[in-house]
Amino acid sequence: MKRTSTYFPKPGEVPSNWRVIDATGQTLGRVARDISVALQGKDKTSYTAHVITGDFVVVLNAANIRVTGKKMEQKLYYRHSGYVGNLKTFKLADIMKNRPERVIELAVKGMLPKNHNGRQMLRRLKVYAGDTHPHQAQVAANANEAEE
Repeated sequence: MKRTSTYFPKPGEVPSNWRVIDATGQTLGRVARDISVALQGKDKTSYTAHVITGDFVVVLNAANIRVTGKKMEQKLYYRHSGYVGNLKTFKLADIMKNRPERVIELAVKGMLPKNHNGRQMLRRLKVYAGDTHPHQAQVAANANEAEE
C-alpha cells in the first residue's frame, strides 16, 4: 500500500504576488477581512499556518471607506503609553480626518495572528488615502508574470 504524505511549503517556496484593492465605498470590516485573507494566503491551495504564503496588498482610497450605523461618532480607539492615567481615546471620525490609512491597518491587525508571522504579514500591507501609490513597478511586474 502506497503511503501519501502532505506537502508543506518551506519559507520562500511560495511566490508572493502584489494585489491592489480599491476601498472606495466598501465596508470597513468586509474589506479588512478580504485583506487579512490575502495577507495570510488562506485563499491559496499552498496555505500553511506556520509559513507566510500570502501576498503583498496595496489598498487605495482608504479615505473613502464606509462604516455602517453610528460607528463614525461612537466607535472608539484606545492607546496607552504604559504610564498611570495615560489612556488616550480617539473617535473613528477624528482618525478618518487625520490618518484614514490607520483605520484599515488597525482593522486588519486585529484579524491577523498575534505572533511573529502576524507582524511580518502586517509589513506586507501598504495603505494609501488616495488613489496613487509608489508600487507601480511591483504590481506591473506581477501582472507581466501572470500573463506568461
